Formats: sequence, structure tokens, C-alpha cells
Amino acid sequence: QVQLVESGGGLVQSGGSLRLSCVVSGRTSSTYTMGWFRQAPGKEREFVAAISRGGGTTNYSVSVKDRFTISRDNAKNTLYLQMNSLKPEDTALYYCAARTSYIADAETKYPYWGQGTRVTVSS
Repeated sequence: QVQLVESGGGLVQSGGSLRLSCVVSGRTSSTYTMGWFRQAPGKEREFVAAISRGGGTTNYSVSVKDRFTISRDNAKNTLYLQMNSLKPEDTALYYCAARTSYIADAETKYPYWGQGTRVTVSS
């Protein structure tokens, strides 16, 4: 069974940057398509970004495109989310997720989830 552990969240001012990490254990990360999702207070969880097993294909939500970058290092079994130009509306609990099939943006397609790391952006 795969385990996912996120880290890197914190408090940052508007316009700042953070890099989230997600360490995959239990199986090699190259087995999985990986995604980042987030859930803001009082809102549904939403798709942020996804990356294919080898890292050659990525997909982003419109709200983060050109500000966030998803990447992975399969040698380290680690997924990353570089977040730049952060806005207060990016405040949320950020989750990484994994699936064994092709890249997707629907959370229902991801069976494996981490516990989340909290990002707070102050104005």
C-alpha cells in the first residue's frame, strides 16, 4: 500500500512563495500519476495540478496556471509544488494524491491521499 506525506506548508505574505513536497513510500513513485488538490475553508476540495508518471505531461487548473509548477523526482520518490505569486485565495489545506492510471483532474479518480499540509497567505 502506498503512503503519501506532505510537508512545506506555512504562513506567507501575499506575493510570496512556498514549495510543497510529498514523499511517496510503500511503492516506487514512478508507478503513479500524481496530483495536488486543495480545500479552502468552507469550500469543496479542488484540483490544482497533476503530473504523469515520468513527469513529461502536466496539467494545471486555470487559477494557478503560470504561478504554480508541479514536478517530481522519482529517484527521491518525491512530488513537488512550487507556488509563486501567492494570493490570499490560495489559502487552503493542500493534499497530494496518487493513481496508477493516466493523468486526471477529478479527485474521485485518485484512490491514494496524504493528510494535507496547510498554506495560509496573508494580505
